[in-house]
Amino acid sequence: MPDLKRNNLDKSLSPYLLQHIANPVWWQEWSSEVIRSAAAEKRPLFVSVGYATCHWCHVMAREAFSDRDTADFLNSHYVCIKVDREQRPDIDQYLMRFLAAQSGSGGWPLNVFMTADLRPVYALTYAPAHSSGAQHSFLNIAQMVYDHYKKNADNILPFTAPEESLTIVTEESLVKNLLFYHDPVYGGFGSGQKFPPHSTLLYLLYFLCVENNSAVWAICRKTLDVMRLRGINDHLQGGIFRYCVDRKWTIPHFEKMLYDQAMALWCYALAYKVIGKTEYKKMAESILRCLDECFADNGLFISAHDADTEHAEGATYVWSYAELKYSLTADEFKRLSESYYIDEQGNFEGLIHLIRKNDVALPDIEEKLLVVRKKRAQPARDNKILCGINALVAIALIQAGRNLGKPELEEKAAQTIRRLIDLFWDGKALGHSYYGGAKQAQSYLFDAAALLTASSMLCEDDFSWDTIMKAMAVYVESFREGEKWVESRAADFQQVYAALFDHPVPSSISLAEMGLARVALLVGKDTQAKSYLPPYQADFSNITGMMNNGLFHLITSESFIPWSKLPANALQRRGKTQTDCYRGTCRMRQSL
Repeated sequence: MPDLKRNNLDKSLSPYLLQHIANPVWWQEWSSEVIRSAAAEKRPLFVSVGYATCHWCHVMAREAFSDRDTADFLNSHYVCIKVDREQRPDIDQYLMRFLAAQSGSGGWPLNVFMTADLRPVYALTYAPAHSSGAQHSFLNIAQMVYDHYKKNADNILPFTAPEESLTIVTEESLVKNLLFYHDPVYGGFGSGQKFPPHSTLLYLLYFLCVENNSAVWAICRKTLDVMRLRGINDHLQGGIFRYCVDRKWTIPHFEKMLYDQAMALWCYALAYKVIGKTEYKKMAESILRCLDECFADNGLFISAHDADTEHAEGATYVWSYAELKYSLTADEFKRLSESYYIDEQGNFEGLIHLIRKNDVALPDIEEKLLVVRKKRAQPARDNKILCGINALVAIALIQAGRNLGKPELEEKAAQTIRRLIDLFWDGKALGHSYYGGAKQAQSYLFDAAALLTASSMLCEDDFSWDTIMKAMAVYVESFREGEKWVESRAADFQQVYAALFDHPVPSSISLAEMGLARVALLVGKDTQAKSYLPPYQADFSNITGMMNNGLFHLITSESFIPWSKLPANALQRRGKTQTDCYRGTCRMRQSL
């Protein structure tokens, strides 16, 4: 039995959990043994979910979870459990749905009080160590929840996550509604903080392959340009930050997530192929640089970089006006000021976060500033390897190789997938994460779906991938239950069904359906017409809809055709007849 009277996170294989080993809270890692021990002692659970690069998780670790009075109360009244949401997305998803049902919103840290038999009682995100005005301290909240629990423990109902469903929409309504959501002034979608709309951009760019629509051209160019020019882009080393806190894309939340680099690389590489703007190729190449310099690790890629440096958000990335002047010659500073917004007042707490005015190239100045920046303290890294997100990077590398005319990137993707198979696939199931020399063996649909989709793309160029592609297709189907998809069947938690929402990455369901549709097309099976789902919620799913409904070219030829000679919305397979099947019609092609 675990020792519940100590902080046991020193035994963890999660970078996030290891960040909390100095807390006076007696944190445990989620396990069946811990849950059984709590039940035996008739104590409720306090479950806190977060991830290693989460800013407000760090704040709570420093404040409430380091406060002795708070820790003493938690230790004496609850069994306290820390969960890494990236290692246990099933637990995170279930508890996040409870928080959303309770409050209508979500976020991390995700703090949930539960009965020992896993009935959620109350959930919240950040709370301070000490009360301020109308805002209760975390200790006050924990005390009030415990009082409620003691009085009502027998009457607390189990929480069943509401079944997710999306209404079917018409093909004609998709672009119309995305135009409605689009911010015509500042780009992106919505009027508040701005997340990079990866799946939406991908859908719209593939739509442009089918129909020349001036409004869609404008949406894509506006959003792609504002993302590469303004604050979400790291102009010195490449890559994008997680989101911007303002409508104008000025100040980011300074985390760098691997999944954002993968999706942005796919978007900009595809945009270069479809729109032809050279700056999109340069942006894609800068993301590739970021992957190589910031994320690459022994043939795979780490998960993330922190927003904070030594407890100060963005400290690595921002500049004082005086520091910029000191670091550059007078002429260099003048040139920098002509291409970037440089103001003595700054744009971030009196400091300057670099934002471009134009596309005038300044490689010498930017490299010089990067040298200075690299001498500073750097953000912490989340060094764990996530199988599915690495497969998503491989997908992006494949698409970048094809759309940028860089076939070496496809080989890099193939090497990545081989490494993932060696590390995670045992012939029956995929593991999920790897850290500290140990593999997390639990299986998730997202990992399987991403690996299937990547291997189906590799199979277009090299038929030797056929065996692993078909094995992954069978494995992905094992997560299907009738019309539903299961995300995970963990032994220490309830079965969790897969979510549907396609942001910030494609949902597991969307990836699974794309992978299976691609396999069907490549092996000559019929695909069924697919209904379209609501825009912005299911844009990646709607790309598969385009594929199933004949809006991707299915090219058959005896030998491989360079991708530069094919449209972006194309798949190719080997066969004796040379045909192009598109919009329900197959025609012979003499020369491809």
